[in-house]
Amino acid sequence: MKLVILTKSTFFVEEDKILSSLFDEGMENLHLFKPGSSPMYSERLLTLLPEEFHKKITVHGHFYLKGEFNLAGIHIDNPSCDEVPAGYKGQISRTCDNIETLKDLKRNSQYVFLKNIFDCIEFKEEKSTFTMAELEEASAQGLIDKKVYALGGMSLENVKVAKELGFGGVVICGDLWNRFNIHNELDYKKLIAHFDKLRKAIG
Repeated sequence: MKLVILTKSTFFVEEDKILSSLFDEGMENLHLFKPGSSPMYSERLLTLLPEEFHKKITVHGHFYLKGEFNLAGIHIDNPSCDEVPAGYKGQISRTCDNIETLKDLKRNSQYVFLKNIFDCIEFKEEKSTFTMAELEEASAQGLIDKKVYALGGMSLENVKVAKELGFGGVVICGDLWNRFNIHNELDYKKLIAHFDKLRKAIG
């Protein structure tokens, strides 16, 4: 099972130091997700990270960054209206919010995030849109498999549920970033310790 870390949706002062530490601790797949932000901030963050880690980063939006920084690939957040850049060759992943389109999206993607599995931790308005029965049925039909990663409210506590359903990976965001207060903390040992627990839980 794969572990994907999704960045906090906003930039913050200690971010490059924390991300570098997470890479040092074994993070293999980081998704740079900063919706609505200017690309110059993403450029600055990538410049602050050691080049050796760039190949483990996938970018959401501002797809030119993939070539400029030699990143792992690009991620399409809304496959129904966002298109792959013309002439793009390389790794593509996508987000899916319904089981009906999973099959088609898997065919054209390295992997797919199935979102809203549980209530989102960072964005409180994003609620779970699946029943456990629906997920079990999708798993039984082979729609949920190693190419499908669980997104939405994923935490250390429910990694086991994702494993049992046959997800190939989990996408962690709020469960990790909630361990560090960006406004008044400098010590991020708790966050790194939590990442290590997640890594062990994934197995």
